Amino acid sequence: MSQARVLGLLGVAAIAVAAVAYAQTTVNPVPDHAPVETAPLNGAPEKVVWGDVKAGQTKAGTCAACHGLDGNPTDPQYPRIAGQSERYIAHQIALFKSGERSTGMAAVMKPYADALTAQDARDLGAYFATQKAGAGVADDTVIASGPNKDKKFFEVGQQLFLAGDASRGIPACLACHGPDGAGNPGPAYPHIAGQQAAYTQRRLEEYRTGTTVERDPHLFNVMATVAKQLSDEEIGSLASYLQGLHARSDDLAAAAMPAPAAAPAPTPEPAPATPTTGS
Repeated sequence: MSQARVLGLLGVAAIAVAAVAYAQTTVNPVPDHAPVETAPLNGAPEKVVWGDVKAGQTKAGTCAACHGLDGNPTDPQYPRIAGQSERYIAHQIALFKSGERSTGMAAVMKPYADALTAQDARDLGAYFATQKAGAGVADDTVIASGPNKDKKFFEVGQQLFLAGDASRGIPACLACHGPDGAGNPGPAYPHIAGQQAAYTQRRLEEYRTGTTVERDPHLFNVMATVAKQLSDEEIGSLASYLQGLHARSDDLAAAAMPAPAAAPAPTPEPAPATPTTGS
């Protein structure tokens, strides 16, 4: 084989390797209507396609009573689902429907989940994924006693989110959920930024028990391994920190908004005429 031919083949191989590497590090947008998948996307027996946003919006009316029309509820006991990934929402609906998720507010969710097909779940997920997640405020009260004395309450959770705790083998939360808490839809790590503190605290306490009836508990076990090492104060602080977490772009967008125009000053009424005295 000639040297030129060998070099040519090596060049093609190098390009192929580079293409594979690029594909593995590049997130491609998911088409709205991909072909029917050969395996169910959420463990349901029927085959489904990627969700339809418009169809999901039509079906989301039932969800509004608890989660709000756009997935941002006003009641703190219900989670924000705006901005959540399609895959994660569909998977959770499947768990409610099968009874594998049975803690917390599962009894409220199950009747609604039972009425949904796997495709309905994907459509709902697609719709809520397009909605903008809101955020609350983190608690900055100074801790008066204990191992975290003199820290602001949210700072304990902030430390865990950003850096974890190497001494206990606790990884940083951002390793799975992203630096801004937006999640990672590939392995189905959820969006947690801005989540209601009461809901996050309840879920972390459920993970800390370490018990589940999920048939495929590997993701649950990831969280259970972390949560079992957290104190009540750490769970509460982490929930508070996440409630206030939002993308910096939100702040920049708010700062760029023009200030509201000042109301025009009221026009003074003319002074009453001074009466004159007849001669």
